[in-house]
Amino acid sequence: MDILEIDVDELEQRLAAGAVLIDVREPDEFEEVRVPGARPIPLGEISSRADEIPTASPVLLICAKGGRSMAAAEFLQSRGVEAVNVLGGTDAWVVGGFPVESGPPT
Repeated sequence: MDILEIDVDELEQRLAAGAVLIDVREPDEFEEVRVPGARPIPLGEISSRADEIPTASPVLLICAKGGRSMAAAEFLQSRGVEAVNVLGGTDAWVVGGFPVESGPPT
């Protein structure tokens, strides 16, 4: 099963167009730094919270570097969700100089 992967430049474009981004990192990682607009659903909760994930359009998945989000993308794709992994994850977003948020989710 092939998972589509995008880089952070394409992520920025897709977010500007209204794409949904799910951050599968742990809550402490999410509070430290995140892509603005990302929705937190830790990898360990993806299966139990799958009903919270929209299925009408592709769902973008991000973690710190790309490993956990790939696992989440594979799980979601096996359930019929069009899932896209973000290469390099949040680390690449930060290194790229894109805007970030921190603190508890609002």
